[in-house]
Amino acid sequence: MGESEGARRTPLNRERVLAAAVAFADREAGGTEALSMRKLAQDLGVVPMALYKHVANKEELLAGMLDTVVGGIDPPAAGADWKAAVRERILSARRALRRHPWAPRVIESLPAPTPAVLGHLDAVIGLFRAGGLSADLAHHAMHALGGRLLGFTQELFDASPQPGAGAPDPRAAAQLAARYPHIAEVAATAAHVEEGGPVGGGCDDQFEFEFALDVLLDGIERLHLANWTSAGARRAVE
Repeated sequence: MGESEGARRTPLNRERVLAAAVAFADREAGGTEALSMRKLAQDLGVVPMALYKHVANKEELLAGMLDTVVGGIDPPAAGADWKAAVRERILSARRALRRHPWAPRVIESLPAPTPAVLGHLDAVIGLFRAGGLSADLAHHAMHALGGRLLGFTQELFDASPQPGAGAPDPRAAAQLAARYPHIAEVAATAAHVEEGGPVGGGCDDQFEFEFALDVLLDGIERLHLANWTSAGARRAVE
């Protein structure tokens, strides 16, 4: 669906191109896979060559789209302690990326972090350092947090109910439980979701994200209070 005639008369600039590209990826089932310079030009009511004055190629377009999304991450509230501030910023990143489900794939596909992603990571490190954490601990904290810094994780497997999936075969389930008893025990806990959990059962993705984030931040805080250093930790295992 193209833009209105009034919008088409609006002078084309980089911001308008990126906003239209984000809207296209949000709207189309294929996300950025469905996006092309030709389709974007059609949406904007211009010839494809007009886009190349503002983005050199699709990779640059994707990078700009990602920076538009990451630019929506809120700064933490003034006066928050470092752990609360980091938690708030990461959860804001998660909200920003969940509004654009294609964004994590773009992060993984680009050859290098974009300026806005680097700015976000630099801001998180700044929160650690302002809280008194050493550069050494901040370095290892960033590694531990990994993709959670941008609000997403790579799960071991997708435990959510699949659309169109039939009822599980009880005999097959019993055989799997006999072969992998500990997995079956843990899976059974996810099947008994309390009221307010995800519709249809399965794991509550937001709860699991915040659980892991809090475990990591609590651990980082304990290391900070213990004056941990990586050099000291290495000496301890030699």
